[in-house]
Amino acid sequence: MVLHRISKLVLGLSFCAVTACAASNSPQKAPLDGLDKVIDTALDTFHTPGMAVGVIQNGEVIYAKGRGYRDLSSNNPVNADTLFRLASTSKAFTAAALALAIDEFGLTWQTRVSDIVPDFQMQDPWVTREFTLLDLLTHRSGLGGGAGDSMLWPEPSGFTREDIIHNLRYLTPTSSFRSAYAYSNVMYITAGEVVATLYQKPFAEVIQQKFFTPLDMQCFAGDLTDDALNNVAMSYGHNDERGIYAIPRNSIEGRELVSAAAGGIVCNANDMLKWLQMWLNNGKASNGLAVLSPEQVDTLQQAYTVLSVSETDEEWDGTLFKSYGLGWRLSDVAGLKVISHTGTLSGYQAYVAMVPSLNLAVAILNNGSNYGARGAVMQHILKTFIQPNEQQDWVKQYVDYQAEREQRYLASYSQPVGSGEVILDPIAYAGQFADRWFGKITISHENGALRIASEKMPMLTGTLDPFNDHSFVIRWDNQNAASDAFIHFDVNTQRVVTGFSLYPFTNKVRENHEYRDMYFRLTD
Repeated sequence: MVLHRISKLVLGLSFCAVTACAASNSPQKAPLDGLDKVIDTALDTFHTPGMAVGVIQNGEVIYAKGRGYRDLSSNNPVNADTLFRLASTSKAFTAAALALAIDEFGLTWQTRVSDIVPDFQMQDPWVTREFTLLDLLTHRSGLGGGAGDSMLWPEPSGFTREDIIHNLRYLTPTSSFRSAYAYSNVMYITAGEVVATLYQKPFAEVIQQKFFTPLDMQCFAGDLTDDALNNVAMSYGHNDERGIYAIPRNSIEGRELVSAAAGGIVCNANDMLKWLQMWLNNGKASNGLAVLSPEQVDTLQQAYTVLSVSETDEEWDGTLFKSYGLGWRLSDVAGLKVISHTGTLSGYQAYVAMVPSLNLAVAILNNGSNYGARGAVMQHILKTFIQPNEQQDWVKQYVDYQAEREQRYLASYSQPVGSGEVILDPIAYAGQFADRWFGKITISHENGALRIASEKMPMLTGTLDPFNDHSFVIRWDNQNAASDAFIHFDVNTQRVVTGFSLYPFTNKVRENHEYRDMYFRLTD
């Protein structure tokens, strides 16, 4: 490893001083000299086509490069200006915009959401009345983790942001209000609409005016320009059967996503360094322009929601605490405060981190689907500065970690087994069905098979394979868009189908899943 060579060099120089040898004959290497190789190894190991990485310390960009390919069909390379989806690292932009709006419009973090967005309504009326702007960002709404994500993904979504906010009332809480951490994208989308309502302009326009323009960032929360589309990264996945394959549904095609405030912003490594440096500068751009106030920076990067510390956190980073701020995660690594966030979307992975005490920031963007690539590179960079004498092979660490997790999963996994037959003639299960918030689903009988199609989510089409009794297995046409699922039909005493429910395709009983608040009733 490069750091081991550096350690040996330092020891050698010390020995030379004792023996009066000429230290000037032994050139010292920069701490990130070996980073290219680490990135290349991570890309190859974790089946990721390309990655852009930026590192800035003390206001100086010390690394900004692209490695690998942004598009495998043309072999176009990644560079530090290549655009990627930021996924959930978009959330810090939304939180910062809300902080600006609160101050500009004379509000407080305790202002009620329903006072600004009257259609905002949770299932419990008391929670609706008490829900504040702060609650939108802290992931403690009471909803289960990922509740409502079925309105966002797989893209393209047929739900508008107004639909998403209206449908919050149909999502069943899994814990009491403000009692537990559960990650929520729909609350950040709601926060984005609060911002848009207050400024009386689209969310994307607010982000452009408040952040991208003053920081000179060529990034996009809305539609992309034609020129920007000339340097975008295609999204990719990987499995053992297909190898690396494109995921066109998530590719950057120039249009704004409904999920922008939660995970739909597009940016590049060079400009993400400008964004991160602003935070390190306590809210000021490099040219001295105030983008956020020091008070706003402090508020956004305070701890609000306690997060659990895993054995891996303790072993790898010596972590004692983890928490969620507003659009940021906070933790300690080897005694130093680290402010970070990851972003995950099929085909894109992002990771940004800051170490304020070292005046250090890192941005990692890639166009693969395996978190090991971003994790290994981030660990290598952070530990180069935080623990330079204890560096290790982080690619191997992630390989071993993922192998262990896979073995645990396989040890507990069992394939659901049915008779392969259903009670009624398959054509009896066909019809038009509708859920009160997810909308219409059609079950049709085509060429001897049952087909399913969602009106709101066009990627959700598939075939129903008989499983048992009145249950089928949905084999989605796009296996990367959704996992196989059970569909169970209800039948009345006249043996007529009246509706159906959806469940994950597993033998385990799961209380919290993406279908739990849906019930589709026969409409024709």
